[in-house]
Amino acid sequence: MGVQKRKSKIGFYIILPSLILIGIFVYYFIFWTIRTSFSNWNSFGSLLRGIYKFVGFRNYQRMFMDERFQTDLWNTLYFTIFFILGSVSLGLFLANLIDKGIKGSKFFQNLFLFPMAIAFVVTGTVWSWIFAPGNIPKDPQGINLLLSRLGLEKLQWLWFTSSENIGHFNLALIPVIIAAIWQMSGYIMAMYLAGLKAIPNEILEAARVDGANERYIFWKIKMPLLKPITLSAMIVLGHISLKIFDLIYAMTGSGPNNVTDVPAIYMFELTFRSNRYAMGSAISVIMLLMVAVIIIPYLYSSLRKGVSS
Repeated sequence: MGVQKRKSKIGFYIILPSLILIGIFVYYFIFWTIRTSFSNWNSFGSLLRGIYKFVGFRNYQRMFMDERFQTDLWNTLYFTIFFILGSVSLGLFLANLIDKGIKGSKFFQNLFLFPMAIAFVVTGTVWSWIFAPGNIPKDPQGINLLLSRLGLEKLQWLWFTSSENIGHFNLALIPVIIAAIWQMSGYIMAMYLAGLKAIPNEILEAARVDGANERYIFWKIKMPLLKPITLSAMIVLGHISLKIFDLIYAMTGSGPNNVTDVPAIYMFELTFRSNRYAMGSAISVIMLLMVAVIIIPYLYSSLRKGVSS
């Protein structure tokens, strides 16, 4: 028993520096951000002189009445929906294809995983070159130049500089969504591939003996067994999409008329360019709550299952 206690103390002292750093640089700054969001702090000078006061929920009221922030929320909603649907669908398709043992499957598996090794900033920069519209039709660039060489000038478009929209959906988000799906679909493929490999072959063979075709096996046997992976994938992607910044900032920024703007970019501009720290903190807290709405139920469900098992 004494040896066990000594080991526990050693383990505690080993992780203590990490706990202190997390407490300071994560939880303390979360607390400070929440506190700032309820104040009128808009400059370092006012902080040093103590010339700021608490204003309650006024910053939050202003944010939700701000047309740009309303646009940001719609952009985040649409980006999240199509990003998750696209990444999960493409990842599942690629995993199923590789699981069937196509020729060169190992090569394609590594090829599809390659984008995960690239930072979002690099992805945004490269895809901004690809979708650079140029001066169409006189001087097209990127994909528009390719379409011009193929004689498909009618398909040329302004891409992420377009201000067209369908309802609240800004069409300029399409290139951003495509780039994000390209980045993350390989990761989702790896998750699904691991799940497919874990399915006992006896179950699949028994279904085939009973006369089930491959489509029935996929939808009625494989997909139900892959539900936990689908949920995990949606949680990971939802978390990424709600706080997305680097990809969009590198690729388009807020775009003309804020067509590709998201809360993280607005927060960055308010805080570090306009020195409106209180308003920037309010956006940060809203983003934190949006992520928490997704993460907390998932963590609660996982912990419950762990305790019950």
